[in-house]
Amino acid sequence: MSDLILHHYWISPYADKIRRIMGFKSLAWTSVEIPMVAPKPDLTALTGGYRKTPVLQIGADVYCDTDCIVRALERIAPEPTLFPAGGEAVSVMLGSWQQELFWLAVQVAGTSGDVFPEGFVEDRNEMIPGGLDLEKMVAEIPATNDRLRAKLDLLERGLANRDYLLGDAPSLADFSLFHPVFALKNLGAAAAVLEPFPAVRAWAERVEAVGYGDMTAGTAADALAAARDAEPATATAEDAGDPNGRRPGDTVSIVHEFFGND
Repeated sequence: MSDLILHHYWISPYADKIRRIMGFKSLAWTSVEIPMVAPKPDLTALTGGYRKTPVLQIGADVYCDTDCIVRALERIAPEPTLFPAGGEAVSVMLGSWQQELFWLAVQVAGTSGDVFPEGFVEDRNEMIPGGLDLEKMVAEIPATNDRLRAKLDLLERGLANRDYLLGDAPSLADFSLFHPVFALKNLGAAAAVLEPFPAVRAWAERVEAVGYGDMTAGTAADALAAARDAEPATATAEDAGDPNGRRPGDTVSIVHEFFGND
């Protein structure tokens, strides 16, 4: 297997963000497809309970959450960089805006047709604090369409007279903000929402053109064996500035701060 193993499913917009980044960096990687809904026994055996998508595995080191995965990929393959012209801070700060755009895109796409498999909505409902009120979501679609159009208009203006969000070269900002557009293009009949935004559509084509890199198919069994047979490469380090005084060897619990509080 390749040293890089991505656990994902193909219609996951967040997984597409990482697949495009590996394509941008011309990386070789192994694809291990996971179920869209729980249970995910092979994945959670690897992650200690984390069940969101995607997960990057490098031997016995397992990276959960795309922000964490991005840092790992940038470290092992620093060129071409995801942060041209010192764009790291701006790219990371756009993450919150991307989350807003993504949620609007998923609501519009998810109500535009029968796009999700059986059990998907029920599964995600359990991951959202307070649950998911589908009737309210449908009733609010007119307002959601307004909000989505306003954000796409901002994106359109941000791409005026430039190929990428931060200039002439792709950055993390592009791959982060592309994946909500991926949801609109690939889920349901929502792609028409993009028609009034030619700069966004041209930019999306440029991002798609980077491809997925050198991908081969793998199995969950082989990935688990690779983790079992390897030693973690991540060094133990102490953070002298930890505001809570944590030290190596302390036992901690980790919970995602917004979605999927498993």
